Amino acid sequence: MNDSTASNAATPDSISLQDGASVAKWVRKLDVTEQQIHDAVGAVGNKASDVEMHLKGTRSTTNDDRIEQAGAGTD
Repeated sequence: MNDSTASNAATPDSISLQDGASVAKWVRKLDVTEQQIHDAVGAVGNKASDVEMHLKGTRSTTNDDRIEQAGAGTD
């Protein structure tokens, strides 16, 4: 493997936006769209754990939100 190939290859804990297979893998693994992957990598870099935390943060809810969604807590 030459240096340019090595630098473009994704490590197991990174997301390479230039590698369609890598993007597709993380889309499935994180259950998000390709656009969300691209946006997250742009925001926090290509480290998969950082991308995952960023995406979870955008989808997180509070306990009050979950109770309201379940219909509990309304008298």
